[in-house]
Amino acid sequence: MSKSADSLDHHSRLDAQLVAAVRSIRILGSISWPASAQAAFLASWQTGKPQLPEIDYLPSDHSAEREQIIAIHDAADPGHPVGDYIRRNAQSWRVATELLDAAGTHALTTHSIELYGKPDSRVPGSELSNLDAARHFISLADELDGEVMLSQADYCIPAAVLREDLQQQLDAFFGNGTVSVEVDDRLISKAAAGATRIRLRSATCFTEYDRNQLLEHEAFVHTLTALNGRRQPNLASLGLSSPRITATQEGLAVFAELMTGSLDIERIKRISLRILAIDMALNGADFIEVFRFFLDAGQTEAESFSSAQRVFRGSPVSGGSAFTKDSVYLHGLLSVHTFFRWALKNQKLNLCRNLFAGKMNLHDVIALEAEFDSSYIAAPVWLPRWIRHANGLATMLAFSLFANKIRLDHVEAEELVLAL
Repeated sequence: MSKSADSLDHHSRLDAQLVAAVRSIRILGSISWPASAQAAFLASWQTGKPQLPEIDYLPSDHSAEREQIIAIHDAADPGHPVGDYIRRNAQSWRVATELLDAAGTHALTTHSIELYGKPDSRVPGSELSNLDAARHFISLADELDGEVMLSQADYCIPAAVLREDLQQQLDAFFGNGTVSVEVDDRLISKAAAGATRIRLRSATCFTEYDRNQLLEHEAFVHTLTALNGRRQPNLASLGLSSPRITATQEGLAVFAELMTGSLDIERIKRISLRILAIDMALNGADFIEVFRFFLDAGQTEAESFSSAQRVFRGSPVSGGSAFTKDSVYLHGLLSVHTFFRWALKNQKLNLCRNLFAGKMNLHDVIALEAEFDSSYIAAPVWLPRWIRHANGLATMLAFSLFANKIRLDHVEAEELVLAL
C-alpha cells in the first residue's frame, strides 16, 4: 500500500472515531424550549403582566467527549487535505461541547459567536455586515408591502394535508420509505428536517410558499445532503451537521429557494428581523423587548414568541446574551451566491454539484477537490432538480455576473436627465 493510501486510511479511521465521539452531541435538541413555554408566556402577556420565560436546562458535562475530540484533532495531519478537514471538524465539535456545558449562562454567547459569528460580522467580499444586509432587505420588504407585492393566498394547507402531499413528493424523489413526513404537536417551529424524517407542526396553517420552501430548503438540501453524506464510503462525518458548516448549509438551502422561485420577500424579512433581534439581545434587550420587536414588525403573538425564543435558546432571557445561529442565514446566502458565480467564471460548476455530496462548507469543497476526483469522496447520489439543469443554472449566473456591473444609481440619474 502506498504512503498516500496509508494516510487516507489513517484519516478515514480518525474520521470514524470522530463521528462516534460526537454522536450524542445535539446542540439544538439540548437547548430547545418546551412547547409549554409558549403557552405560559402568552398567557402572562395577554393579562398585561408579561413574565420572562423560565427555562431549565439539564446540567451538561461533555468533558469526556471533549477529551476524545482533542485527541482526534491532534492525531490528524494538518498538512493533508483530509487531515485538515478532520481538524477543522474536531475544532468545531470541541467548541460545541463548551457551548452546551455553558447552557443557561452568559458564557454560551462566546462559544456561539465562535461557531456562528454575530450580526456585525462582515459579509465576505464586502465591507458590509450581516446587519447592513438585514436592514437592506427589511427596508425593501417594507417599501414593497401594500404596493406591488401579491397577497398571500386566502386559504391555508392543514398540516395533515401537507404531510400527504410532501410524502408523495419525497417518495417519488428519494424512493419509497427513504424519508418520512410526520405531524408533531410538540414542535414550536413550523417544521424541522433530519436525514430521514421531516416534522410539521400540528394545528398550523401552511401557505403555498411554505410548501415550496419545505421541499426546496428542508427536503432537497438539508435532507438530501444528509442522505448523500451517509452514503460516503470513507468520510462518515459528511453525514453529520458539524456546527462549522451551518452557514454554508443554510445559505445553500436559502439559495435553493431563490433558484426555484420559492423565496418570497417576506421570508427574507423574517430572516433579517432575527439578525436585528440577535443584535438587540447582545446589546441588552431582554426576551420581552425582543418579543415586542417582532410583534411591532407585524408578526402574530405566536410567531413573535417563536422568533424570540430562537434568539434566546440556551441563553439567559434577561438580556446581554444570545444564541447567534440565525446570523448565518444572510451571510451564508450571500457567500453561496458569490461562490456559484465564481465557479461559473472559473469553469468549475462541478464544485457546485460536489457541495451536495454531504454536509460540508465552501472551504471543504475546494480543498477536497482532488479527493472528489479520485473518488475517495463519492459523487452525490441525489441532486436538486435545479442544479441538474446546468444550462439554466449557467444562464442565471452569467446574467447575474453581467447585471452586477450595472450601476443602478447611474441608470436612475440618466433616466432623470432624459425625462427632463
